[in-house]
Amino acid sequence: MSQRESFSEERSAEVVAASFAGTPDPRLRQVLTSLVEHLHAFVKDVELTEEEWGAAIAFLTATGQTCDDVRQEFVLLSDVLGVSMLVETINHRTGGQSTESTVLGPFHMVDSPPRELGADIALDGKGNPCLVTGRVTGPDGEPLGGALVDVWQANDDGFYDVQQPGIQPERNLRGLFTTDSDGRFWFRTIVPRHYPIPDDGPVGRLLAATGRHPNRPAHVHFIVTADGHRPVTTHLFVDDSPYLDSDAVFGVKDSLVRPFPVVDDAARAAEVGLPNPFRTVHFDVALLRGDQAPPAAQPAEVAPTVVRGAPGGSPE
Repeated sequence: MSQRESFSEERSAEVVAASFAGTPDPRLRQVLTSLVEHLHAFVKDVELTEEEWGAAIAFLTATGQTCDDVRQEFVLLSDVLGVSMLVETINHRTGGQSTESTVLGPFHMVDSPPRELGADIALDGKGNPCLVTGRVTGPDGEPLGGALVDVWQANDDGFYDVQQPGIQPERNLRGLFTTDSDGRFWFRTIVPRHYPIPDDGPVGRLLAATGRHPNRPAHVHFIVTADGHRPVTTHLFVDDSPYLDSDAVFGVKDSLVRPFPVVDDAARAAEVGLPNPFRTVHFDVALLRGDQAPPAAQPAEVAPTVVRGAPGGSPE
C-alpha cells in the first residue's frame, strides 16, 4: 500500500511539497517548496473560485502572447507588482557604501553603442539640452578609471527608440561610455520626460481595473560596471518630475533624485557644445568591491531606504 499521503484541502501544500523531496538541486527544492506553500495559502485565504483561476490563467497566457522582441510584458507585470524592485533591493543591499540600485526596466533590449566622452546621445534633436556629468568610485571614494557607464532614456515624447522604429533614429538616447583615469564621465543628452509604461496589453488592463495609473517619473537609466567591483543597475531621477511619489513600478529611491538646474552662460554652453541656456546634472556612482559581499540585511545604522510610490513614502 502506498505511503503517500492523500491530497486534501487541509494538507494540500504539504502533500505537493513532499513530491519535491527528491529534487537533486537543494535550492530548486527550497524555492519550489516555498512557492507551493505560499500559493496554496493564498488560494485558501481568498477561497479562489474556478472562474477566478480560469481568468488568472487567461491573463497569464495573454501576458506571454504579448511579449515579442522589443516588448517584455512579463517584466512589466513583475514591475507593477513590485517584484522587480524587491528582487533588486534584496540582491543589491548597499550597507550605505554604494549607489542604490533600481529596476532594469523592459527597454534595455539592444546594446548601447560605444561613444566618446562628451558625445551627444540625443540623435533626433528634440528636447531640452542637458549636460550629464559624474564620477565612478569604489566604496572608499577611490576613482575607477576604465569603468563602463551604459545609459539609455526615453525621448522628449516619452518613448524609447525600440518603441518607435522608423520614427526615432536607431540607438537614439543610448550610449556606452568609458570613464577617464579619474573615474569621470560626461555626455550630452536631453532632460528626460515622464512617460507611461505600455498599457495597451494585459498589464495595462490590470492597472485600469485597480485604479492605478501607468506613469513613470522622468529618469535616465544607468548600468555601471568596473573590473573587480560589483555592478549596479540604477536610475537618475529628475527632481521636478511628476509621479515621483507614485511610480508605477515603485522604482524611485530618494538617494537617486537630483536637481537639473538651468545654466544660462553662453561661454559655458559653447565650451560643452550645447545651446544656451541648458540644463545640467551631476551623478556620482559608487561600487562595492567584488570581494565585498553585500550585507545579509541593511545595517541598522544605515538610514532606511525610502521607496516612493508606496503608501507611507516620503512626501514632496
